[in-house]
Amino acid sequence: MPKVPHFYLWIHGEARSGAEEFEVHNPYNDSCVATVSMAGHRHVQDAVASAREAAVQLADMSRYTRSVLLQDIAAGLDDARGEIIDALVVEGGKPRMFAEQEFERSLAVFSWAAEEARRFSGEIIPMDGMQRGEGYEGYTRREPIGPILGICPFNFPLNLVAHKIAPALAVGNPIIIKPASDTPISALLLARIISEAGAPAGSVNVLPMPHAEVDGLLAGEDIRMLSFTGSPDVGWALKKQAVKQRVALELGGNSGTIIDTLADLAFAAARCAIGGFAQAGQSCIAVQRIYVQQSVYEPFLKLLKRETGKLGVGDPRQNGIAVGPLINKAAADRVMDLIKQAEADGAIIAHGGKRKRLGSGNVIEPTILTDVHENMDVCRSEVFGPVVTVTPFEEIETAVGWINRSDYGLQAAIFSFDTRHIQYAVQALKVGGVVVNDFPTYRVDHMPYGGVKSSGIGREGILPAMLEMSEEKMVVIRRS
Repeated sequence: MPKVPHFYLWIHGEARSGAEEFEVHNPYNDSCVATVSMAGHRHVQDAVASAREAAVQLADMSRYTRSVLLQDIAAGLDDARGEIIDALVVEGGKPRMFAEQEFERSLAVFSWAAEEARRFSGEIIPMDGMQRGEGYEGYTRREPIGPILGICPFNFPLNLVAHKIAPALAVGNPIIIKPASDTPISALLLARIISEAGAPAGSVNVLPMPHAEVDGLLAGEDIRMLSFTGSPDVGWALKKQAVKQRVALELGGNSGTIIDTLADLAFAAARCAIGGFAQAGQSCIAVQRIYVQQSVYEPFLKLLKRETGKLGVGDPRQNGIAVGPLINKAAADRVMDLIKQAEADGAIIAHGGKRKRLGSGNVIEPTILTDVHENMDVCRSEVFGPVVTVTPFEEIETAVGWINRSDYGLQAAIFSFDTRHIQYAVQALKVGGVVVNDFPTYRVDHMPYGGVKSSGIGREGILPAMLEMSEEKMVVIRRS
């Protein structure tokens, strides 16, 4: 095997060898692109001790100093642009155009957090608004919660790590990051950049680790908060373990999109194609279920197939590719099984539906399914692959009802210029976010982001995350 780079654990501001090592493979061709150290119990305990030490230094930092640190991290990240974008492409199979977008978003997260750090504070409480409060003044303080454990998924291995690290540092918290074992490289590169920017040792520790070590971390009292992004089964199981920690969970979805008779069909079709199939649909807010008003169902379906056919499919390193591989063979097998089961249950494959003979076989054609019913797994579950369903409806209430039947509730969308339909959808959809006249995949990184029902609890989005990662202390002063 050709020699590949090795990435070490990052503990207390330095690279350390692990208990063992594992390989990271390119999802497109299955080539080994790196070896990475795996933490053992001793390394995890060292990281916890390091975080405890850093917590004191970070909490004593002024808002200005934290802000400057975050600005310096953003500058260091920008200097490593090429290296990190290349890592995103090879470790995650992310098409280069989307790797570049993820990099820019991550840069913006640190820059915005730097601004929020300057003004993050509590509020004045009008004590004398009640008679009992006359003669008193009150205000709240926002204080660091303490060491945080951040567990991150493979699909946005830089930006979703940034969404945990940047707000933690802005508040004054150290954080231990467990990156996805499929995509740990970009997080380890980021840890080095943070240390070089001058962060106190232990501010950010990055450790690929076995799941059993997470159990031990949550059983103790040193970790004060768990911030988890990943699968519902794992997330809710961890919440049961985290009895003494604050918990924020972002657990995915199966986003519904409504298109009515007054929608701009061409625009909606183009956005649904990219929203459903970009980076092989591996996004928790990817377009998955599309509901189209009956009178425009056939014209929309024709437009959607045309737009889908324009998408480049294949090697993510090549320019113009939008649909790359699934993260590994198991993921590709699972998505193909869902397509085959849906077809066996009566669904019609209107476009795609096949595995491409490219690379190591993890590329699946963008797939459009019609004639589905709501009890099919492709409707009920999170596909997390390049598959969308298209279903006609007569009344807006029916479409909203179908979306709400899902156990998930992350984001949904409606394409319409009918004010009644828009107002009804915004009010009635049981989700964490509603997007009007764009796809549910839309996210700006400082907006509140999170779901309801099985999609999780808590909110990310820099300031919302900072609120989650801080304690509110009430101060009451009696005027003498």
